Amino acid sequence: MTEAETAVSEAMDYLIAFAMDYGLSVIGAIIILVVGWMAAGWISAGVRRWLERLNVETTLRLFFANAVRYLILGFVVIAVLGQFGVQTASLIAVFGAIGLAIGLALQGTLGNIASGVMILLFRPFKVGDFVDIAGTSGTVKAVGLFSTELATPDNVQIIVPNGAVWGAVVRNFSYHPTRRVDFVFGIAYEDNIGQAMQVIHEEIKADSRSLADPEPLVVVSNLGDSSVDLTVRVWCNAGDYWGLKFDLTRAVKERFDRDGISIPYPQQVVHRPDAAA
Repeated sequence: MTEAETAVSEAMDYLIAFAMDYGLSVIGAIIILVVGWMAAGWISAGVRRWLERLNVETTLRLFFANAVRYLILGFVVIAVLGQFGVQTASLIAVFGAIGLAIGLALQGTLGNIASGVMILLFRPFKVGDFVDIAGTSGTVKAVGLFSTELATPDNVQIIVPNGAVWGAVVRNFSYHPTRRVDFVFGIAYEDNIGQAMQVIHEEIKADSRSLADPEPLVVVSNLGDSSVDLTVRVWCNAGDYWGLKFDLTRAVKERFDRDGISIPYPQQVVHRPDAAA
C-alpha cells in the first residue's frame, strides 16, 4: 500500500470515527439551530405585533422585538454548544462576567437607554410638543433610546441625554389643548376703573382666538405705588398662545390711548420739610 493510499485510509477511518462519535450531535445541533432561528423570528414578530396593538412607540417596539430575538438566539447557541459536550454552565458564567464588565463600563449609556425606554413607554411628551426640561425650552424633534432632540424657538439644535430628561422636571406646554394667557395692565389712579375694565373685555371679545369658556377674568389685583393694576386672564387654544398675548397687549394699549386711559410711569411723591416752611 502506497503512502497516498495509507493517508486516504487513515482519513476515512477518522471521518467514520468522527461521524460515529459526533454524527448525532451534529444533526441535533443543526436541528436546534434551524428551529431556534425560526422560533426567534416568529416570537420577535409576535412581540412586535403585540406592542403595535398596544400603541407602543415604534422605536420601543423594535428595541423589545430585537432584544427578544437576540436573547433566544443566545440560548440557541448555548444549546448547540451543549450538543458537543461544552460545559455551558461555565460558558454562561463567562458571558455573565463579560456582561457585568461591559455594563460597568457603559453604565452611563445603559442609564440613558433605560431612561429612553421609560420616556417612550410613559410618553411625558411627543414629537412636536413644546417643552421645558430643566430650564431648557424647545420643540421636541426626535425621541430616541439614547437622547432627545430639541429645537429652540430660534432654531438651535439641543441634544439632551435621556438620563437627564427622565431625572428632571418636564413642563409640557402642548399637553393640554388650551392654555391661559395672563396680563397685567396698570392704569392711573385718576382713571375710571370700570371704563378700563370694559375696554379690556371688548378687546378680548373682538379677538376670535380668545375662548368664551372658561370665561375671561378682569379684576383689580393690586394698588401699586403709581398705578391700579388690572389682572387679565384669557383662555385660548395652545397654538394661539403667543399670538394672542402679543396682539391683545397691543390692542389694549392702543384702545387705552384712544379712550384717554393712561398707563402711568413709576413715580414717587417726595415731601420736603423745608418747602413746607
